[in-house]
Amino acid sequence: MNFRGMLHCVGLTDKGMVRSNNEDAFITDIDLGLAVVADGMGGYKAGEIASGIAVNTIQEVIVAGLKEARKQIGVSDSGYSHESVLLRNAVMRANEIIHDTAKSQPQYEGMGTTAVACLFYDNRVSIAHVGDSRAYRLRKGAFEQVTVDHSLMQELVSRGFYTPEEARRSNNRNLVTRALGIEPTVQVDIQEDVVLLNDTYLLCTDGLHDLVEDPDIHLTLKTFSVNLEVAARQLVKLANDNGGRDNVTVVLVKPIKSLENQKKGFFVRFTDWFS
Repeated sequence: MNFRGMLHCVGLTDKGMVRSNNEDAFITDIDLGLAVVADGMGGYKAGEIASGIAVNTIQEVIVAGLKEARKQIGVSDSGYSHESVLLRNAVMRANEIIHDTAKSQPQYEGMGTTAVACLFYDNRVSIAHVGDSRAYRLRKGAFEQVTVDHSLMQELVSRGFYTPEEARRSNNRNLVTRALGIEPTVQVDIQEDVVLLNDTYLLCTDGLHDLVEDPDIHLTLKTFSVNLEVAARQLVKLANDNGGRDNVTVVLVKPIKSLENQKKGFFVRFTDWFS
């Protein structure tokens, strides 16, 4: 399976203007149709360890899932596609490894990470996330935040205690209510979306969306829609120009050719190859 020539994918990370190291991590795997962004937290360099474990584990579990493809055809009992279930399980496995590592190595105690991941297949995408790293979608000029932050401030906004504008000004806006590695298990939010030609999906850490307002992200993506490399560089530059108080990571994925000629999700295609 290979999405080269069908998906255009660009990733960029920067430590920002204040931090001495970069605790963000990302992976783009065009063969799998996979993109992952993680924002680590913890003691000295522990955040880097947590985010690195997250992106690498998710990729490894997805790859291993292909080897089990012959056993998992169609829609799962949960109602989600097997691609979605695999992606959720990959994030949950990353949580286990980060948690176990923190428990077994005192220098990493308390480390954790957010994560947001997209898996493309058969003109669809599964999106999984934990924490406040986000997924956005630009479609025919309309810009939309796809994920909902797992943060204290988002809960207060949802309950009507704050407006979104007030939340942006709050000093507590970065307190996450869910992250990988903090507890032995974690709840992973899953969404499935139909992919249209020339959609642009943006995965990013809070180093972007805390410092660059959504209308400015929208304008940047729309202005540089034909050149994702320039769009990614401009988004990082905007974050740094606005203070760069945090690490910033941006991944952009755009279908440049319909995935319909893949006909089937990768589980079904993988089975067909060996039938």
